[in-house]
Amino acid sequence: MKHTVKEITLKNGAKGLFINIPDATIFNFNFNFRAGEYLVDPNKWEVPHLMEHVLLGANQKIPNAHDFHAEIEKNGAYSNASTSVYEIEYEAECADFEWQRIFDLLILSITKPLFLEEELRTEIGNVREELSSRSNNLSRKLSQMISKKVGLLVKTDQERLKLINNISLDDIKKHFIKTHQTSNLRFIIAGNITPKKEDILKTQLSKMDLARGNGRLPLPKEIPKKPDSPVIVNNRSIDNIYFYIDTFRKTQLKSSELVTLELINTYLTETLYSKILGTAREKGLIYSMSSGIGINQYFTNWFLGAQCSRDNIAALFEIIVSEISKLKNGDIKDSDITATKQYLRGRFQRSAQTVSGVVSFYSPKYFFNGEIYEFKKRTQNIQLITKDEILEVVNSLINDKIWSVGFLGKTDKELYHKLYDQIAVLWV
Repeated sequence: MKHTVKEITLKNGAKGLFINIPDATIFNFNFNFRAGEYLVDPNKWEVPHLMEHVLLGANQKIPNAHDFHAEIEKNGAYSNASTSVYEIEYEAECADFEWQRIFDLLILSITKPLFLEEELRTEIGNVREELSSRSNNLSRKLSQMISKKVGLLVKTDQERLKLINNISLDDIKKHFIKTHQTSNLRFIIAGNITPKKEDILKTQLSKMDLARGNGRLPLPKEIPKKPDSPVIVNNRSIDNIYFYIDTFRKTQLKSSELVTLELINTYLTETLYSKILGTAREKGLIYSMSSGIGINQYFTNWFLGAQCSRDNIAALFEIIVSEISKLKNGDIKDSDITATKQYLRGRFQRSAQTVSGVVSFYSPKYFFNGEIYEFKKRTQNIQLITKDEILEVVNSLINDKIWSVGFLGKTDKELYHKLYDQIAVLWV
């Protein structure tokens, strides 16, 4: 979608992007505070998550959560919030004709929550159900266990369930005061932002009734380390083996390098003709695979994982080792590079056909470190990727020799250690 981006810095310390999309018929609001679990006592891990749930409830003008949600949704608008180790993000999307009403309601909920004891009790029950449901996700469980062994800030869903009763209303209120400050706020607002609408948005954001604070809260220092052995999670109830393979570089990748890593990820795992997934599918070894990129202030991470039968997993690991080794050594055809670039360009264009899609392009980088990654540069950076850059990036993720492999399944340490040794040759 055609759009323009303007960064706004307000006197109260809040900063954000106005994305003007002249043809848009909806508005999208995203408010991001550094307010995640890293800022609380580990025994109070669920404070940010519970605060996020309770905040979108009773407030100074609307006396209970039921009525607040009814007011938000009555014309088809959508609202949600999410909590991570680092951040809490509040989001709303609505039709253009009610943009100011929804914007005002979102500001109201963020600045004037009542934090009622009865709503906290209710949300403790809801969060308990949420975590119980997530704990049945075996891939998620394995991923959390690996992250703990690598030394990252994480608690498993089972640990979180045990801690949830530690939270009091006073904990919620203290965390709100500590984190919900205007200078700790970053926002992205997208839609048909006319000059009149821009003035209204600026005025309302400038008047937010929150303490100013002392700036964006700093991120924690996490330094990944290599576990000495495979991470093994025993589960006798399943026949297949779940696994994840992670590798880390000790520094952040630049934006252009991240695009190169996306090409590497796509080339190896993301399509049915990719070198790892595609080859494994052709041999009938596996149905699907997950993979992705993690960005942190102190490292960059690439991972892949899947579930696979015990009979097929050694053959699958052979393909993984073979294809990554080829890439490390520069064994990649120019035609394959060109084809992967075309795939990335097409996928990018598809992703940018909605207002929320445009916001999703800008938000990760902007909320992480304030970088405004130019939309046009995305396609340019894809086109400019060279074979030498591919080799440099893939080897930079190997050379620091920080890696891990995790397995979840029936007890079979001998098999897991054989697979561990099989994959370890990549980092020799």
